[in-house]
Amino acid sequence: MIPAQMVPLVRVPTQPTVPIRVPPQFDGLRTLAYNLWWMWHPRAALLFSRLEPNTWSRYRNPVALLQGGINWEPLLDDPAFIAEYHGVMESYEHYLANGADHWFNRHHAGRLSGPIAYFCAEYGFHESLGIYSGGLGVLAGDHMKAASDMALPVVGVGLLYRRGFFRQTIDADGHQEHEYPDFDLGRLPFQRVLDHVGDPLTVPVELPGRVVFAAVWLLQVGRVPVLLLDTDHSGNDDADRHITHILYVRGREMRLHQEMVLGVGGVRALRALGLAPAVWHLNEGHSAFLLVERARELVAKGLPLEDAWATVKRDSVFTIHTPVSAGNERFDAQLVRRIAGPYCEGAGDEIPGRETAGRVPLDDVLRLGLGVDGDPAQFDMTAFSLRLSNGANAVSKLHAETANRTWEQIVGPRRILGITNGVHTPTWVGRATRELLERHLDVDMDDLDGRGDSGHFWERVGRLPDRELWEAHAYQKRELAIFARQRLLSQLARHGESPATLLEVETALDPTILTIGFARRFATYKRAQLLFSDMDRLARLVWSADRPVQFVFAGKAHPADRPGQQVIQAIFERSRSTELRGRVFVLEDYDIRVAKLLVRGVDVWLNNPRRPLEASGTSGMKASANGIVNLSVLDGWWDEGWTGDNGWAIGGRVSNPDEGAQDWADALDLYRILEDEVVPRYYERSAAGLPHEWLALMKRSMGTTIWRFSTTRMLHEYVEQLYLPAAGFDVAALAASRPRHVTEAG
Repeated sequence: MIPAQMVPLVRVPTQPTVPIRVPPQFDGLRTLAYNLWWMWHPRAALLFSRLEPNTWSRYRNPVALLQGGINWEPLLDDPAFIAEYHGVMESYEHYLANGADHWFNRHHAGRLSGPIAYFCAEYGFHESLGIYSGGLGVLAGDHMKAASDMALPVVGVGLLYRRGFFRQTIDADGHQEHEYPDFDLGRLPFQRVLDHVGDPLTVPVELPGRVVFAAVWLLQVGRVPVLLLDTDHSGNDDADRHITHILYVRGREMRLHQEMVLGVGGVRALRALGLAPAVWHLNEGHSAFLLVERARELVAKGLPLEDAWATVKRDSVFTIHTPVSAGNERFDAQLVRRIAGPYCEGAGDEIPGRETAGRVPLDDVLRLGLGVDGDPAQFDMTAFSLRLSNGANAVSKLHAETANRTWEQIVGPRRILGITNGVHTPTWVGRATRELLERHLDVDMDDLDGRGDSGHFWERVGRLPDRELWEAHAYQKRELAIFARQRLLSQLARHGESPATLLEVETALDPTILTIGFARRFATYKRAQLLFSDMDRLARLVWSADRPVQFVFAGKAHPADRPGQQVIQAIFERSRSTELRGRVFVLEDYDIRVAKLLVRGVDVWLNNPRRPLEASGTSGMKASANGIVNLSVLDGWWDEGWTGDNGWAIGGRVSNPDEGAQDWADALDLYRILEDEVVPRYYERSAAGLPHEWLALMKRSMGTTIWRFSTTRMLHEYVEQLYLPAAGFDVAALAASRPRHVTEAG
């Protein structure tokens, strides 16, 4: 029985897939294991790790841990462990209180008639849950965590990829190799969702000549439930069981099947659970068929089609994430006609009880999905979503300018808003930095929405003692070095390198050396090779006798992106060359764990995309929250985040249409900044051995970004600029009724 003060904002009935046995004295661990709250609360993760450190290191998730052989007897007699257990459980139960004192309820209580339904093709919560690819998924995961922290009524909807996104290895020649895991759901914190009579819930999705059933699973993220659809169900043909196996599968027909399951099945899962969202949020166009399903529902109730489209549009909002054409989903119109046509125009007849299902002419759907190029042979999911949204946003101010130019003929005078992305600070700030902030600034890292006494702690970062900040940073650099050495040893041993070479790895990534990180998806427009434009100049830089520099790279290229894979190969070859070996490192299998170590443990975060193709970028935000200094092209978030004294800007805001000339100019500016500004400032030390000027830069980096580029600030803007208007509230009147300082900083 859940105590009254712990009633969830959105209730979803579930059952765990595998029983977990724990002593009655520690019964709360079972509940805690199935709530992802532990992922951003270090005390909880540390508590689980104490149960069996080796098993924890292997699985890094408490469900698998608790199913293993734990020796409970010493723990039952350990007063310190028992006290810590009760402390963590008290924090958890306090967190799950109804949230009446949080920002949303303080300012907007009662304004939403139902939850916000957030649809996304991927979610990145933790490295143990490999159902994400990169930035989009990690942003969606941070969105859910922040919504939970703010007690915002949200329900997430996505797909459960039983084989996820690929695990990356790099062979001895630098070629990226792909391996898809096969997840054992019983050893992960997925729970089976139940229907109104207590049976496992499945929802039907009509596809040509058959009905596919999707099982519904739950990931509980603090207060927020995330529903995940899975076609690997015994009621389906073997071929259809594979539909949701792999994230961003290469085949276009299979991808369209996935997106129909996400959009259509997601709406039906919410309906089956009795949930009536007040707002529908499409995070990118992958879930666009939810708009068709909602229109079909209304037509089935007797509403004329045009009125149905208008009703759907009234409470739908849409986020566009990239100006790069490959990131905006398009399908061949004939493929859509063949795969989605039967669903749109004749669906429902195969499903008992759905004989009166609405019919939406496919020609009307294709008309609404006509892209800006006017090509009738293509169905553009982004164009379709924009036409049927009450409001839409880009993910930075600069991206909004680009998006409005691109989509002007579709959005017209409505304009696409610029709501800059943010990061979930408690997830990404390292433990040493977090403890330092909490100790000196009286901070509750869960309190960015300002309900307690933390105030605007980021404004007080300048008070941090230099020595303690440097020691915290050095600790996180050592963590990165230790992990990197283990990863590099495994990589090079697999390549058959000599014992002498493997011995060199023991001193790789020296924490005393200026360390610069570059980690992201290896798409060609991100220009990961820019650093290597002048090999002689780079070699002189990294091998300076008294002021050396080292670089660490990580990232994946999509299996279908051959040019991106060639970039990885080229950088790997450079890292093993005689000029750069021992100063440039490539870490394989980039995931959330690697990302955390990098954004916490380097000194400088490098980003040099071709402007203005980087819509936002969030890795630099994560780095700056840890005091890491950004060195970036003025693109995406950095175009508005750079203040002139909190990092460095490569190039300017005017781009040369000659890409080769622009690349060379940016490379020269990158070398100049490194040689004349970054390196001297880092190595300038006081008599006590402290780089005071560098530490001032670290503090400035933190102070200017922690709030401005947090998911908390981002969600304030989503609520007041998108969600509430879609729910029928006047955003201008709301803004006028609130004090300015509250609007800006919680």
